[in-house]
Amino acid sequence: MDPLTQRPRRLRRDGIREIVSETTLSPSDLIAPVFVDATTDERAPIPSMPGHERVPVAAAVDRAEEVLDTGVETIILFGIPESKDADGSRAWAEDGVVQRAVRDITRETDATVITDVCMCEYTDHGHCGILEANARESPELTVENDATLDRLARIAVSHAEAGAHMVAPSSMTDGMVGAIREALDETGFESVPIMSYAAKYESAFYGPFRDAADGAPSFGDRRHYQMDPANAREVTREVAPDVEQGADMLMVKPALPYLDIVSAVRENFDQPVAAYNVSGEYAMLHAAAEQGWLDLDAVAYESLLSIKRAGADLILTYFAESIADQLAE
Repeated sequence: MDPLTQRPRRLRRDGIREIVSETTLSPSDLIAPVFVDATTDERAPIPSMPGHERVPVAAAVDRAEEVLDTGVETIILFGIPESKDADGSRAWAEDGVVQRAVRDITRETDATVITDVCMCEYTDHGHCGILEANARESPELTVENDATLDRLARIAVSHAEAGAHMVAPSSMTDGMVGAIREALDETGFESVPIMSYAAKYESAFYGPFRDAADGAPSFGDRRHYQMDPANAREVTREVAPDVEQGADMLMVKPALPYLDIVSAVRENFDQPVAAYNVSGEYAMLHAAAEQGWLDLDAVAYESLLSIKRAGADLILTYFAESIADQLAE
């Protein structure tokens, strides 16, 4: 065989291939989602997301410590409140579910705590902000953008006051980063960074999460404020304002069906890039593995490796703990 054609294969031998690997995974690359539920006193399994649970506020510290024990150091909190209303007012309450969990976790553990800043779990209509007039009657109307900004800013400040290390606005409301940055700075939280869901698509892959967080819209959908899955070039126009307004990190959601978007954000912006390996991506691999069609550990690892290879610096994933355990073996 021609020595030149052998060259790539020489680097694939065991013991050699590992030292020339271009992409690696480590627990520090991973963010683990945690669901805290103010409506229950017991852990409640999430059927569509095997291995995950809603935990009561009293168990939030234990849940964070379970994550830390795997070597993953960062969690993101999602809350299920005890009550909902049209304004989502429990989202910024001092005694809200996330605020209580943040105080407990930051006081008793070394976890880095990110909080989801959105309203869909807290509104009785399930949309990510304040509804426009007659929104229920007209499919062309959904969320009133500017009226929502004040609420998002209040939520972010309440999370920072509770001790959150980072806030992550996910509503795709135009101007959300600027409104939150201004509010944080004015209240003395200049050091709290913002991880913006800067490219969040209107995706069918979110189904299990909406079960987990009780955040499905009660009418209509979110296509008027989340991005169109058909569009790629739009992403630079969508992300650039968040960068200009002070986003410290940029999130792409979902991850696997949007690896081209992860790469585009990585190529066009200097901020750290995160990608959300969403609930549907997680659930479908579990479903295939339960049928014996796939090796769950292998495909989970390969999936996350591909997200990292596409350009993500961090991966928010429901596989965080299992992958961290796998990496430690």
